[in-house]
Order: sequence, then structure tokens, then C-alpha cells
Amino acid sequence: MKLKLVILVFALNIINLFSQDVPLYIGTFTNEDSKGIYHTTFNTETGQLGTIELAIAIDDPSFLAYSPNRKQLYSAHKNGFISSYNVEENGQLSLLTRVKSEGKGACHIAVNETGDKAISSNYGGGTSALLPIANDGSLLQASQVFNKNSENKKSRAHSAFFYKDELYVAYLGKNAVSQYKLAPNSDTYELSSKAIVDVSGNPGPRHFTFTKDGNYVYIINELGCSISAGKRTSNGFDLIETVSTLPKDFKDKNSCADIHLSEDEQFLYGSNRGENTIAVFKRNAKTGSIKRIQNMSVHGDWPRNFTLDPSGNFLLVANQKSNNISVFKVNTSTGKLSFLYDVKTPTPVCLLF
Repeated sequence: MKLKLVILVFALNIINLFSQDVPLYIGTFTNEDSKGIYHTTFNTETGQLGTIELAIAIDDPSFLAYSPNRKQLYSAHKNGFISSYNVEENGQLSLLTRVKSEGKGACHIAVNETGDKAISSNYGGGTSALLPIANDGSLLQASQVFNKNSENKKSRAHSAFFYKDELYVAYLGKNAVSQYKLAPNSDTYELSSKAIVDVSGNPGPRHFTFTKDGNYVYIINELGCSISAGKRTSNGFDLIETVSTLPKDFKDKNSCADIHLSEDEQFLYGSNRGENTIAVFKRNAKTGSIKRIQNMSVHGDWPRNFTLDPSGNFLLVANQKSNNISVFKVNTSTGKLSFLYDVKTPTPVCLLF
């Protein structure tokens, strides 16, 4: 009898190890039925979303980021503020601080790996601001503001990313991802490269992602409907190629939005708003080049943001205009997606595991 009990307990532990409900936060625009940031759970074995509940009522929390220890959460607001929250045990959020993003239309927030700095990207104001983070996770006023606006043109800062002592910012209006490096013995970043890769025309870089070793970068271009791949060199980065996210026969209006690498870095995913698809690419790990292998309908309208779940077996899409989250199964051998189901959600624009 004791042996059977031990076997049962062992079996239950194995099930819990491989089948767990993980938290998922949903950022929204609150100009319709949404009231703020929502919270749910996602089962990484079955692919099922739990009940979606309001985590905190707040205005237009359009992009979300965790602290490294996941005890705090941060959100960007298009009215020019950045908020920080404590994550409660029940999934609710309690407001810690709310500071100016130092520009209109805050659309992105990123936190460095040590959790003591955040960077806001302000699409409307065209600026980015470095925000110190206190030990309790609360935000302090900006310590540095990057302003690449010219007299006649906004820089349209759209996203940013910390990598070791480097900081990268995508300026859609300047058609560049710029690189900044931390000055010696200082908390100040200095411009190192105005544009890490040279791109022609007016592609409008929006979001970007690096491989884990930092040697390859992939930039999704909102206006050019393409992805530019770059390889790190001793002098910066070299452009490998720029590949369309669309089939040749697609002639309607489209703008790209989000981009993510699979955990094994064999596949790359980008969202098309207009064609309303996720473009799937096979990645060559030796050369960094990519080849489009699928355009999967998002079963919704305007996929502003999407994410891969922690297991890598599922991909979830936030469809802003159709008010739904679509869930896809990922074939981890081929990278291709198959649609499972969708759930109604008010104006979802960011998904954070």
C-alpha cells in the first residue's frame, strides 16, 4: 500500500512538473471596453487559457515588462507615463510608482538584466528615457533622455533593448536601430552607432530581437513589411539581408509589428497587420539568414503583439481590432503554426509571460 502511495505521489509530481499553469498578463488600450491590465493563466501542456480577470484598472497600459525576479511589472502608457507595480500572489497588481516617460506616446518599456534600469520609448515625442529603478522596484525620474528629433522630423522611438553594457533603440522615423554603450565608471550611455545596419528606402524599424549570444539581430520593419538580419563584427554589425514578410501576390496595405525568435533560435516569427498573419521563417544558425516558410492567419484583425509560451509549444497573438487572443500550436520540428482556438479579450495589445 505504501509503495502504491509513493508511486502515486511521484506520478503527480511528474504531471505537475510538465503540466503547469503559468501567469499571463495582458496589456490593452482602454478606449473601448477595456479597463486596464488583465491577468490569466496558461496551461503549458494543454494550451488552455484560464479565466481572464482585471489585475488593475489603469489607463492604456499598451506594453508590459517584468523585473528580472518577476516580483514587479512595468507598463508604458501613451499619455506619456511609465508605471510600476508589485505582483501579488493572487495575480493582482498594486501600483508602486508612476513617472513621466519624458515624451508623448510611450509605447514600449524594457528592463535591464540586473533590474536597476528601465528604458522608455516614446513614439509621439520621438525620445527615449533612461529610468533608474530603486531596490523595491519603484521607478525614479529619468536620469538621461535620448532625443534624436530633428527640426523637421520626429525620430519615432518605438522599442529598446539592453544587452550587457549596450543599449539599442529602434527609431522608426530615422530608419535606424541605434547603439549606445555604457560609459566607463558611469550610469550614462553614449552613442556608439547611429545605425547598426544600413537599410535603404524608408523601412521604418519597429521592434527587434537578438540571439542569446548577441551575435545576430533581426529587425522587423513596419513600413517596409520586411525583416532585416544583421551579424555582429569587430566594428559593429553587417547587414546580411532584408526579407519580405509577405507573399509576392499580396498587394493590399500592410504594416508589420512584433518579432520573436523560438527558444532554440531555429525559427523566427513576425506579425503582419493588414494581411493579418504571423510570418514564419526558418533560420540558418551558421549564416544568420532566414527563409519564409509560412504565413498563418491570426484569426483576427491587427496582430499588434504576440508571444511564445515558456514551453515553446504554443504561440499566442493579441489581435487589437478584433478583440481576441488567438492560440496556436507550434510544430517544434518545422516551426509551423496550427490554429487551436481564440478567446474574446477587450483591445489586447501586449502579452507577457
